[in-house]
Amino acid sequence: MAFKIIDAHAHLWLRQDTEVDGMAIRTLDNGKSLFMGEIRQMLPPFIIDGRNTAEIFLSNMDYAQVSAAVITQEYIDGSQNDYLREVQQRYPDRFLCCGLVDARKPGFFEEAQTLIEKGFNGIKLPAGRLIMPDRRVLLTGDEMMRMFKLMERNDAFFSVDLADGDTQVAEMEEIIAECPALRIAVGHFGTVTRTGWKEQIKLARHPNVRIESGGITWLFNDEFYPFTSAVRAIGEAASLVGIEKLMWGSDYPRTITAVTYRMSYDFILKSSMLADSEKKLFLGENARAFYKWTNPVTLPYIKNMSE
Repeated sequence: MAFKIIDAHAHLWLRQDTEVDGMAIRTLDNGKSLFMGEIRQMLPPFIIDGRNTAEIFLSNMDYAQVSAAVITQEYIDGSQNDYLREVQQRYPDRFLCCGLVDARKPGFFEEAQTLIEKGFNGIKLPAGRLIMPDRRVLLTGDEMMRMFKLMERNDAFFSVDLADGDTQVAEMEEIIAECPALRIAVGHFGTVTRTGWKEQIKLARHPNVRIESGGITWLFNDEFYPFTSAVRAIGEAASLVGIEKLMWGSDYPRTITAVTYRMSYDFILKSSMLADSEKKLFLGENARAFYKWTNPVTLPYIKNMSE
């Protein structure tokens, strides 16, 4: 590999045991989970105990030659703050972990303050889930803005997955105006297959905002490998904001129930629709600069038995 690859969007958890909108999410066996009223294959079936650990991910990263990964969080997995603090301390050269605050109820500013004091360099909000059946929590509320200004002062980055389309774009514009030095990474490539996705991409016209592609293979799952439309969408986004504003993310491990971890970026590496210089930026260099990785590890290629 002529450059180092960094994954800007992945997940780890020891066990799912939570509720979202009054519906349960629970770890079952053989990679399955009870997910909001139905059983879903949340993990590959060989992870029989449901523990989506750092060590399993590191094995995948080493095999796929991925130097480092940003671990984000989601309400559907439950808070993994305690575990991710341990992961960050144990593997500081491989993982950068986000803390999760529960912004669905008041008091999350203190949560954010504690997480930053404990050493988390980023905070995640699954912002789309703040639009609930009975109410909506605005990203521009007083407590939110206090939290964002706290993060800005402490150089803690903000990882956010927005609701589809332009639903929360105006709120994000207000945050960016109030906190121009707050580093912001918008996930799921703007929910690229949904109407209005380019409005999220355009947020990266601001100097402090980046777009990461976590979940892009899930969003284009109906097309499947080699995800030609996904590569085309990356080109469209680059034409709007510049390739230097875009970062690769896998959304591991949910996406590897359909493709292998290496396949989650290999379709970009093998595509003729992007220049080699663009691939280098998208797959690693942009994330290296944005997340301030100093010296990501170099990993050798291990030949498969099938080669």
